[in-house]
Amino acid sequence: MNSKLFYDTHINFSLRSLIEHEISPGIKCKFDLILENLNINQRYRKGLDVGCSGNSFLYFLKNVRNKSFLDISAIPLRQYISKSKNLIDNKTYTGSFHPMCGDICHLPYANESFDIITILDTLEHIKNDEQAVSEISRVLNQKGVCIITVPHRRDFYTIQDQLIGHYRRYEIEQILKMFDENHLRCLRYFNVYGKLMKFVFFQTLNPRKTEETIINLRLKYRNNLLFKLFWKIVVKLISKLMKIDAKYHKLEKGMNLCFIFEKI
Repeated sequence: MNSKLFYDTHINFSLRSLIEHEISPGIKCKFDLILENLNINQRYRKGLDVGCSGNSFLYFLKNVRNKSFLDISAIPLRQYISKSKNLIDNKTYTGSFHPMCGDICHLPYANESFDIITILDTLEHIKNDEQAVSEISRVLNQKGVCIITVPHRRDFYTIQDQLIGHYRRYEIEQILKMFDENHLRCLRYFNVYGKLMKFVFFQTLNPRKTEETIINLRLKYRNNLLFKLFWKIVVKLISKLMKIDAKYHKLEKGMNLCFIFEKI
């Protein structure tokens, strides 16, 4: 199966939407920790989210004017078209949205096109990750910022990684070396998931049931107000525990890491 078909038919990716931030404690934890480590007062003219799926972190960054969303699957990109129209019509957002279906190893953008690029939980899905990093560096402006998150530790690799299309998990030195070779200097790195994230390994016991549960959760959250209020409390509490777990775990034991780079 080719990559595009895999992600088009993998409903855990293709049906993701912007409410994942509200229904998933893990995504809320990750987004919140990245925001805490970013300079939110810095203004960016053009931003790109590579491998955005349907729950783009870039969407929530208010300090980026023009936002481009790229994914190999066209299905989750549809919502950015509708959101863009609504925001522009309602005049609550003065920038623009540009969703596009494409390949990270052959980015359809000119050299030095973006001030900020996000690549969250994407690089591990790319067979030729070195080519992908080279392309990211090519389209990033000088002094531009690149934010990535990746699964950590090779010895944590399990069948769960295989089920969701991971080629690998990374070591810290491996990421630093690969990005340094492409003129990207690391500003900081930190845990986004600690040991609590190991609960995802239970998904391997019944992957189909896991997919059905996620779909039902999305539907119930959208259609049942009482459940929505209850689930918001659950997400807030669990994500807070996950953030504490991530912050106070040693880096070498973290399940997923975030790196912030600057192009030099």
